[in-house]
Amino acid sequence: MRIGLLTEGGYPYAAGEAGLWCERLVHGLGQHQFDLYALGPTGLTPPLPPNATTVRTARTGDVTGPGTGTEDHAPKSTVERAAFGENRASRRAYGRRERRRFTEAFRTLATGLCAEHDETSFATGLYALADLARERGGLPGALRSDDAVRALEAACRAPGARRTAAAAGLPDHLAFADRLERALRPLSLDWYEDEALGAVDLCHATAGGTTALPGLLVKRFFGTPLLVTEYGVQLRAHYLSPAVADHSAPLRALLAALHGRLAAETYGQAALLTPGNAHARRWQEKCGADRDRIRTVHPGLAADRFAEVGEDEESGDPATLVWVGRVEPAKDLVALLHAFAEIRARQPDVRLRIVAVPTGEPCADAYLTHCKGFAAQLFPDEAAGAHAVGENPVTFEELGGPEAPTLEDTYASAAVVVLSSVVEGFPTSLVEAMFCARATVSTDVGAVVEVIGGTGLVVPPRNPRALADACLALLRDPERRYRLGAAARARALELFTVDQNLAAFRGIYLELLSHAPVRHRPGDGVPFAHPAEAHVPGSWTHQAVTAGTGAPDA
Repeated sequence: MRIGLLTEGGYPYAAGEAGLWCERLVHGLGQHQFDLYALGPTGLTPPLPPNATTVRTARTGDVTGPGTGTEDHAPKSTVERAAFGENRASRRAYGRRERRRFTEAFRTLATGLCAEHDETSFATGLYALADLARERGGLPGALRSDDAVRALEAACRAPGARRTAAAAGLPDHLAFADRLERALRPLSLDWYEDEALGAVDLCHATAGGTTALPGLLVKRFFGTPLLVTEYGVQLRAHYLSPAVADHSAPLRALLAALHGRLAAETYGQAALLTPGNAHARRWQEKCGADRDRIRTVHPGLAADRFAEVGEDEESGDPATLVWVGRVEPAKDLVALLHAFAEIRARQPDVRLRIVAVPTGEPCADAYLTHCKGFAAQLFPDEAAGAHAVGENPVTFEELGGPEAPTLEDTYASAAVVVLSSVVEGFPTSLVEAMFCARATVSTDVGAVVEVIGGTGLVVPPRNPRALADACLALLRDPERRYRLGAAARARALELFTVDQNLAAFRGIYLELLSHAPVRHRPGDGVPFAHPAEAHVPGSWTHQAVTAGTGAPDA
């Protein structure tokens, strides 16, 4: 089977959990051929497995200019990089007919975004723009033209428009037109040709939103089924983005409408949706996804690296709490420090290790500095004697450095692993702790309850007292800790391994292809020209085929 794998900001160029998941998928399903189509930043192409033969990349940073069409040749792969924008066939400006056609299509799309109860105009306008871009070789600057801004302004002020959209001014129109142009750049790519995405049997988008947009177009142009996997719902990520909070209310409303309409169209057109957890599934259903076309497939994490820790029931300091994750306000480390202050008041020998996963985001450094200062105020350095050097019971560490602890050592040192988030998707750190047979205390957010099941303690978010009580209950009961840890490891090995993830997608690929209509391309030959036995290994089948005509009996 030939799979068109659609990614954004991840595999094969970027590291991180999303890139690792795609890498495991491609390597694990070696019987299928993967054509890689990546939206986002590029880099040096890493070595690819033999079943990954093509990489096409659209660089999101290129706002103007024609496509480059340059090629590199990596081992066992062909790398094609193309900038967003017009391609070779679209270097001349639109004529009067094309301008009229564009304006009508864009006005329809803008009406679907601004209207309160219009569920169809967005998709109608989107596909009209896609047809125009395909026929004319792209949208050469049209999405940034005055015609587009005027059409957007008219849609915002039309009868039936959202109240917040009607309040938008010219700065909002210009800012939203720029965001809309960025979101619709995939319409101008040259991926939708017979020898590109038109040749794949299945499109697999590794996220919703803009990542899945090429899959929508390939389904429209070729009837290719679309599979969408979401481990983090793009619409939810947009709502939670700190950058959105700085925009005006009309601009926020227009951006929310864009993400919402695109999500609804993606969910409506996908042959199957595979959210990573029930929390993401509920978001998809709220956006109109059909329950019959949703199948939860939990992410697959590497369990082998934690095997030795999980088998050693005696490891761990009985007075150590461990927190692991990205340092950001959504993780609510302030509440964790408040809870730890109460724990120390009731059991003074307890220590807390906060181990940060590097993110490279400026806001993470500011929040980490704030938490370190708060910890220093709550817990002055303590010394065992008059001549000893004082130490703080809270330590801040970071993974990835030359002297930094490994994940295995970090979890091995813990009696209890804590998660204090107020917002969470799929809690990877909890699964890793479960692989290590560690008891956990978590806040009830995101997919935490689904992941933990009955193998850990769950408390309400923003409740330091409940968090402290749960941690103390486990710290004071070693037998209960071991029992919960063993149950957690068994659950994680059953539900969250790479093998179960690959097995699920292996079956899904075959199922989707079995229900897809047969498409015969030039050069495929005559259907049923050879009997099925001809593909079964063995000398008797070869003799049977060569002795006859090679065609089945009528």
